[in-house]
Amino acid sequence: MTEQPSSAPTDSRRVINVLLAEDQSMVREALAALLGLEPDIEVVAQVARGDEVLAAARAHDVDVVLLDIEMPGMTGLDAAALVRRELPELKLVILTTFGRPGYMRRAMESGAEAFLVKDAPAAQLADALRRVLRGERVIDPTLAAAALAEGANPLTDRERAVLTASADGSTNAELATALHLSPGTVRNYLSTAIQKTGARNRAEAVRIARDKGWL
Repeated sequence: MTEQPSSAPTDSRRVINVLLAEDQSMVREALAALLGLEPDIEVVAQVARGDEVLAAARAHDVDVVLLDIEMPGMTGLDAAALVRRELPELKLVILTTFGRPGYMRRAMESGAEAFLVKDAPAAQLADALRRVLRGERVIDPTLAAAALAEGANPLTDRERAVLTASADGSTNAELATALHLSPGTVRNYLSTAIQKTGARNRAEAVRIARDKGWL
């Protein structure tokens, strides 16, 4: 993002306080610097982990939480859902490198008001922050069309959890212990997930589900 500061709309009367959650320090600092060029936007707090978002939101006077998806500790999608539950007055904006339709659907289900990709112009991001504060929803139109074409995530929460946990190559017995399920239940969840993704095995199912943003 290399845009010049955009002019604030005439109805902007106060500064928008932003909490920025991004694990890559260079990207986080660049975003903070670009947003800081806007006359009506201030990044008041920054975190590098998803599990630090809620505490930071509580500790600072925040209007909008701007989240990356893939962060250590907790994903941006899970952090968004947690903030929505605990601090429902805050606005949530997901900004990600991964323009996957499944991610967009999950972001909206988590309560996010906006979903944008990182290669969007900085002026577009600043405008999105203003718009969500006015009560609007902002979604990348290309992703919205792709999400409609793709359809809903076919995996249940349990199937997603088991498939995600299996990504490290754990055996069914190990997954059963970690997830407090029986080996047979784990096997059934994996079998269903493989069938729904059209994969040949669990590794391929993980790859397909991740590519589509279902995990």
